[in-house]
Parts: sequence; structure tokens; C-alpha cells
Amino acid sequence: MNADRLRPAVVALTAVALAAVLAGCREGGPTAGAHATPRTSATAASGGTPAGKPDATPGTGATATSSPGAAGGGTPAGKPAGKPAGKPAGKPKAKPASSSAAPSAGCVSEPPDPDHVDPDEFAVYRVEELDGSTGKVNLVIQHGAWGCPGTDGDGVPFVVTGEDSRWALDQAAYVTATNPITDSSENRRIGVQELIDWLEAHPDSGLVFKYQTGDDGAIHRLDQVYAP
Repeated sequence: MNADRLRPAVVALTAVALAAVLAGCREGGPTAGAHATPRTSATAASGGTPAGKPDATPGTGATATSSPGAAGGGTPAGKPAGKPAGKPAGKPKAKPASSSAAPSAGCVSEPPDPDHVDPDEFAVYRVEELDGSTGKVNLVIQHGAWGCPGTDGDGVPFVVTGEDSRWALDQAAYVTATNPITDSSENRRIGVQELIDWLEAHPDSGLVFKYQTGDDGAIHRLDQVYAP
């Protein structure tokens, strides 16, 4: 009997509680007891840029497109520093040395300078005896170069520098000569003593010879040159 009296009260309380729950759902749904907090990245928590959103302000450090010196005002990588280098400048070609003693025809009209003398010919003027133990004599010579043909038909002169030099001639040297040393119009071999005798009898003749030296620096071959 007492249970029958309590049943209407329980039903009433249940209805009130259900009404309160339905009212809460209409106002915003269940809250699970606390408000949910959105997750933030470590950057956002420290005051930086939220994750997933690019920073609107460019960084000031070196980037992938900067050279190591970019932070200090260097040149960005990929951009050449300064103007691109062109072809390497070639060496300027040296102009040939000019000489007033070397006309275009290849002959000289005045005494040549030392750089333009004939490298293996000279004019012989005198001979000087040396100590017999040396096995040599000295030739007094002048270097020079072949001049230009004259208009008088006298042939081509050998123009000398005007300065005497001395060069040792080995007494066993191979020597050839033509006239006026010999009576032949062609070179033939003569002895060194025959040459010495002729030079002593005809000093300052200025006959031209082509020469070759040996390992000792002395002349070991001498061939008279009548004309170039």
C-alpha cells in the first residue's frame, strides 16, 4: 500500500530530470564535464606561428637560397658574384723587334746590333798565337750580317759590327777554303797552319767563314763563305 503511494512521486521526479536533460541538449549538447582545449604546436605555445600556417614574416637567417654570407650581406647562392667571366684574355702577341739595320729584303745596310748578327758566320781579320800546350790559336773576328747587293756589281758585302772578338780555333780543326786563300773556285780542305800563314800575310782581310764549335767551346770546323 505504501508502494502505491510512492509511485506517483518517483514518476514525477523522473519526468523533471528528463526534462532538464532535454533542455540542456537543446542549448548546446553534452559538455562531458569540461570545455575541450584546441591542440597547439610547440611554436604556437611559445608565441610563434601556429602549426600548418606559414609565417607571414620572412626569417632573417641564412636560407637554402642564400650563401653562407647572406646574413652578413653576402651574395645569394646561384647568383654569380659580379659579372660572369668571359673568355680568358689572351696574351697580347709580341711585335717583332724592329731594327733599322734589317730592311724588308732581309739584308742590312748598316752595322747590325748584337741581336741581328748571323748566328754561325763571322769575318776573320787576324790570328794570335797561344801557348803551344793549349793546341789552339785565337782568331780575331767580327760578327756581322750580309748586306744588300750593290748597284756596282761588286757582290754582297758582309756588314760587321765594328767590334773585335777573339775565338779559339783548335789546331786539329777541319778547315776548307776557296780563293783567295787557294787557287780553287770551290772550297777544298786546307790545314790550320796554311790558314794561319795566309792570315798573317794578309791581315785585316775580313774573309767570311761559317763555323762550328766542339764540346770545349773552341772552333772545330771552319768553312770559307764566298757569298750567301
